[in-house]
Amino acid sequence: MLVFIAFWILLFLTIARPGNRTSFQHKSWQDWLLDGTGLLFQGLAIPILQVTLVYQLYSVLIPHLRDILVLPPMIAFLLSFVFVDYLYYWNHRLLHSRFFWRLHQVHHTVTQRDVLGTSRNTLWTSFFILYLLVHALFIYLLFDPKWYVLGISLTSILDLWRHSAIEPKQGSFFDRAISPWLTLPRDHAWHHTPNPQTGNYGANFKLWDKLHRTNCTHDTAPTHLGIDTQLTLIQKLFFPIK
Repeated sequence: MLVFIAFWILLFLTIARPGNRTSFQHKSWQDWLLDGTGLLFQGLAIPILQVTLVYQLYSVLIPHLRDILVLPPMIAFLLSFVFVDYLYYWNHRLLHSRFFWRLHQVHHTVTQRDVLGTSRNTLWTSFFILYLLVHALFIYLLFDPKWYVLGISLTSILDLWRHSAIEPKQGSFFDRAISPWLTLPRDHAWHHTPNPQTGNYGANFKLWDKLHRTNCTHDTAPTHLGIDTQLTLIQKLFFPIK
């Protein structure tokens, strides 16, 4: 519910920004379809798979470990929000490797910063993102997964936010307070420049990029986003290899 509310708030703020309505009007129907199916797949289909098929798979493979992990609420939250975030950093870098890049390239065809493009992807790319298996595993292992799920929700909200152009004024108190450690929309925008190896692979935290020297820091967002591909719509949706 929190993610759903955040999505509509960010969408409203995006539409309200000067010039964005015109951008939406000029957006191709193919891009609308890519973004819409991506949001539905990642926001609905993947969570359903996690709590049904994958969860049941763990109940078959490791039935004796169900509810075995008893953690304080804050530790369970940090497990999701920080530890899994670090795992995702490496997952994301792997998707930018030569071998896996074609599976991820459709996400980088987004040419404007708006919340709708957050989940643009070839549909089955989600199966190569660790959230599907890892989140289901910890929900299965934890005796009380509520705080872990809260971390998932906050991560999802930040994912929507960093793909938007809604951010604190550069140099403001709030900006100075969060920019040293949290990935801001302008930081992630540099990840979406025409050069797909720019860096900034982290999701919630830019600390991982700083630690592994893949951090790309600028005071403002880039003016040009997205890569060009020769893929057809069907290829983008199902088979991004040409």
